[in-house]
Amino acid sequence: MSHHHTDQHAPGHRHDDDDARQFFTQEFWEDRYRAGNAWSGDPNPVLVQYATPLDPGTALDVGSGEGADAIWLAARGWRVTGADWSSTGLESSARTAAAAGADIADRITWRQADVRSWDPAPERYDLVSAQFMHLPRAELHALHRRLAAAVRPGGTLLVVSHHPDDRDPSVGRPGSADLFATGEEMAAVLDPAEWAVIEATAPERVGPDPEGRETVVRDAVLRAVRHD
Repeated sequence: MSHHHTDQHAPGHRHDDDDARQFFTQEFWEDRYRAGNAWSGDPNPVLVQYATPLDPGTALDVGSGEGADAIWLAARGWRVTGADWSSTGLESSARTAAAAGADIADRITWRQADVRSWDPAPERYDLVSAQFMHLPRAELHALHRRLAAAVRPGGTLLVVSHHPDDRDPSVGRPGSADLFATGEEMAAVLDPAEWAVIEATAPERVGPDPEGRETVVRDAVLRAVRHD
């Protein structure tokens, strides 16, 4: 569940439903970071697309992984909280941020948290981003409700995940349908009286298949703004 580059929150490729349980443990992600299974170091492109026009404020990056999104935001003037359940990943992120410059590192707070239960402060952030967080459906909806509550009036909630269509074996996602939701399904947790759903879409992009070859994949995107 830890990210950076577009596929980093995906529960691993080539695993059956029983094996998928391991992806919801802190131990799995600690081991993965210790083993040096790094990703590109680039920020997620959907975040870049939608955060670029926003005025910098406070941001929460949930499942901050190796820190690329948090560092990208901080470099543009945001004050960022990067939350992840892997202390190893957070330590790596802090080193990367320090190498990017004190002005960037000083704008980021790294927090170890179990995202399955962690409840951020209410109405604290101008932007809450969750990129490729895959959890069983009930836990995912509960997470999204907590993240939505952390958005200030006028702020943005941005959730990006792998689309259910990408359960095709050629793409290599794990098989459980319970781990995937469309943008519309994710948006269903939001109270329409409090939120304007700006986008619940399924854009296509080029990504790697299980053998590392380029293939067309789809993302599930939810972008919503909380009413003032």
